[in-house]
Amino acid sequence: MNDELGPDGGWAASAPAWIEGQARDDDPNRVLLLDPVMLELSGPVEGKRVLDLGCGEGRFSRMLAQRGARVVGLDLIAEMVIAAQGRVSSAESYVQATAESVPFADSTFDLVVSYVSLVDIPDFRAAIHESARVLRQGGRFLVANLNFASASLIPSWARDEDGRRLFMRIDRYADEYARVLEWAGVKILNWHRPLSAYMKAYLEADLLLREYLEPVPSDESLRDDPSTEDWFRVPIFDVMVWEKP
Repeated sequence: MNDELGPDGGWAASAPAWIEGQARDDDPNRVLLLDPVMLELSGPVEGKRVLDLGCGEGRFSRMLAQRGARVVGLDLIAEMVIAAQGRVSSAESYVQATAESVPFADSTFDLVVSYVSLVDIPDFRAAIHESARVLRQGGRFLVANLNFASASLIPSWARDEDGRRLFMRIDRYADEYARVLEWAGVKILNWHRPLSAYMKAYLEADLLLREYLEPVPSDESLRDDPSTEDWFRVPIFDVMVWEKP
């Protein structure tokens, strides 16, 4: 753990910059790549009880609520929860709590969503077990997470003498560790774990894998932002759907 960033991994100090960035809604990772996949795999959510684990300022919670879900957004950081509550509709509520100790009874939710939040959670195993616990039988756990790219070096791409990208540089993939990431006023701890560690945790929570995707850009995304072509070469996210039997 990085003492400089504190027990919340830097998220409290970074909250204002994160909230400002999400308000612009211009993150191509989310807008062009993950949003379409996450919304499709959420399925019909009208009337469903949904937990958004690590909801931040509530961006995806609001998207699900607009589709008729009854959403509870959970986040560790008070300023994130306050920002989310400032834009709340009648279909949403927000709580400040840890993902490792979810303050809801067993079998409360039809769907639990983790939208690139497991990489920010120190005890991801506890978070996965808690997500399984609060799901009803037949409920689904929808997860978007960084893949091996969380072990990429900085800068992540090796380039030739003309600056053209050659390959992504990966190291220490088999280890579990935290590293500091910094961008646009955000400075936080980001956790790398090998895929096998995540898969073992899901299986130990008695979940069944129903879908596994490595999203690549659509033709429309490529038109909107040609730089997304890199994702065809090296997809950097996994998206999974797990079911509680």
